[in-house]
Amino acid sequence: MNFVFVLFKYFPFGGLQRDMIAATEVGLRRGHRITVFCSQWQGDIPQGLEVKLLPVKALTNAAQMRKFSHRVSRLLEKGDFDAVVGFNKLPDLDVYYAADSCFAAKAFEEKSFLYRLSPRARTYLAYEAAVFDSEQNTKVFELSPVERDRYQRYYQTPDPRFFTLPPGIWPQYRSAVEAGDARSATRSGLGINADALVLIMVGSGFKTKGLDRSIQLLADLNASSGREAILLVAGQDNPKRYEKLASHLGVQRQLRFLGGRNDVPSLLQAADVLVHPARKENTGNVLLEAMIAGCPVIATDVCGYSHYIEDAEMGVVMPSPFNGRAFLKALEQIVAENSKQWRERGREFARREELYARPERVIDLLEQHCTASSRSAA
Repeated sequence: MNFVFVLFKYFPFGGLQRDMIAATEVGLRRGHRITVFCSQWQGDIPQGLEVKLLPVKALTNAAQMRKFSHRVSRLLEKGDFDAVVGFNKLPDLDVYYAADSCFAAKAFEEKSFLYRLSPRARTYLAYEAAVFDSEQNTKVFELSPVERDRYQRYYQTPDPRFFTLPPGIWPQYRSAVEAGDARSATRSGLGINADALVLIMVGSGFKTKGLDRSIQLLADLNASSGREAILLVAGQDNPKRYEKLASHLGVQRQLRFLGGRNDVPSLLQAADVLVHPARKENTGNVLLEAMIAGCPVIATDVCGYSHYIEDAEMGVVMPSPFNGRAFLKALEQIVAENSKQWRERGREFARREELYARPERVIDLLEQHCTASSRSAA
């Protein structure tokens, strides 16, 4: 079969981008042809994957997205493809991989009337409607059911168009953890003392992930405890405003930006706790990755995968609205627990096979979609 995957921008450390690569690898192994349309590509291209670059220039992201959408539409008119899968909301999709939250909910519930009149809002609302409107036929591969109610509230999207995917943790995470304890070597490589309290955040999009909340937490922890605390941040985003915040709070020396990393399993083993005070999070793969590594997690209840934390007894889920003092208290309780118990629970959690099944399920559903479409056409 001949699939097109459409992604506005690819960089190797984004969760959405990694999900796309994992699905392409499964599809290529099964003998399918896969072409990716994107405006930018950073990093290596997997063997066998075709990438069609569609560079666009404009003053704003919304204008770039409009130009990109037009170029994609023209190419789709000329091509003969069995399925078009969008990893961003765009017109002309057979399938949308729903990693993002509902834009309409944000525009109507959090923003003003004037915001909704802006070119940015009008563009993204139009593209979202092109996917979710009740009159459309686009199938939705949702990563968790958390956002479904919001989409249906604004677009009345029928239930049969939604297909819930299992988690998609890369097996390499489990293999890296099983290969040995990387805690001492990783700490040594980072110049961190063996007895330091190490917090870690993983993910791009620092504002959404709540990095400012974590920096405040670091400052509060240093004030309330005599133990040295360090916050590692692994992810690709602009750190300037957060460096200023850390300097203002007096913890700039305890905050370390590591950039995008390929050794996240080792970093998670080296940490004492993953902090994830996200403002929005459709799923949160990193929560599961930390648990597999035996690293306890403290996260907000907005995360779609937060229920796994409670199910596996691997940390604390904090209720909304966010409360910094309560977050600090929960963190102190986690740190007080014996680290051995977290490693044991992590090993048990890692045995759950459904944690690794998402890429295969994506290709299964695409194959079923194409087969059903062929029968309908006949």
